[in-house]
Amino acid sequence: MEGRIHSVETSGMVDGPGIRYVIFTQGCLLRCQYCHNPDTWDRNKGKTVTVESLIEDIKKYIPYMKRSNGGVTVSGGEPLLQLDFLTELFKECKKLGIHTTIDSSGGCYSTGAHFQEKLTTLLEYTDLIMLDLKHIDDSSHRALAGVSNKHILEFAKQLSNEGVPVWIRHVLVPGKTDAEEALQKLASFISTLDNVKKVEVLPYHKMGVYKWNELGMPYPLEGVEPPAEETVARAKEILGVDQYC
Repeated sequence: MEGRIHSVETSGMVDGPGIRYVIFTQGCLLRCQYCHNPDTWDRNKGKTVTVESLIEDIKKYIPYMKRSNGGVTVSGGEPLLQLDFLTELFKECKKLGIHTTIDSSGGCYSTGAHFQEKLTTLLEYTDLIMLDLKHIDDSSHRALAGVSNKHILEFAKQLSNEGVPVWIRHVLVPGKTDAEEALQKLASFISTLDNVKKVEVLPYHKMGVYKWNELGMPYPLEGVEPPAEETVARAKEILGVDQYC
């Protein structure tokens, strides 16, 4: 089984519990204004790899994973665009006793029978999903990410109904995703989910701007600075970060 990936990080520390072997898949349907990996958008770029080759490399890092209660995280891009590849990879990971995590925006989620059948199989081998909820308001989400959020919220509800452990992530962008009213609504939505193990507020940063420049793309958030510490603290308070620790 082959998949298309962008890159690999062998000792990720912010992509799930413990030390993680992180695979960044190629291809994404969203066009987030603050994306720090715009080079992963094009589904035809990146490189083709086999599950077998990845597993052989992953085996080298199992001692670090075991010692730190880490594992393998598949990020992106959007991993769910490659359900078959992801399922085969996670099957092999589970044979080795490796914790599996998906870092997803939910942008390609569908209630269609074909997608649901493949998703059901994948979830049998998935220990954790980190779900990025970018904005609770649909029109604001469209402006920020280029697509509606309705199917993404449906994805969150399905994961809750099926009891799949989830970490909710929210990127805090000044003037875009930090309005108290929106944060209150997001907190209310999160409170309806029964499977949330952690909520993370991720302060906006500018570390990916150089990639936009290299790709010859105008950066949409030119002039926007990272949020102040008190703004981040307030967002964490509203979203109830401490109650999920």
